[in-house]
Amino acid sequence: QVQLVESGGGLVQPGGSLKLSCVVSGRSIRFGTVDWYRQVLGDQRELIASIRMDGSTNYADPVKGRFTISREFAKNTVYLQMEGLKPEDTAVYFCSFVGYWGQGTSVTVSS
Repeated sequence: QVQLVESGGGLVQPGGSLKLSCVVSGRSIRFGTVDWYRQVLGDQRELIASIRMDGSTNYADPVKGRFTISREFAKNTVYLQMEGLKPEDTAVYFCSFVGYWGQGTSVTVSS
């Protein structure tokens, strides 16, 4: 059974930073792509960042240059470092791996 647990969300002012974590259990993150998505209430879930088995990464245009996805094999964890946060980044952030999803962590960017 694969489980994903996100954490690190919260309230931050515009221009601030947050680092989200996605702890995976049940399968090594070495053997698949891990994605970060976000969802605003009433909207579709949006893919924003991915890290593949070979370590290559992809970012959606709205977050390119501000967000960084990384991983730590020893902790079987994938991170999303978010810089220069904007109000439009407010959403629930989810990680996904081999068809499994976490419960999400909420990020609110507001002054």
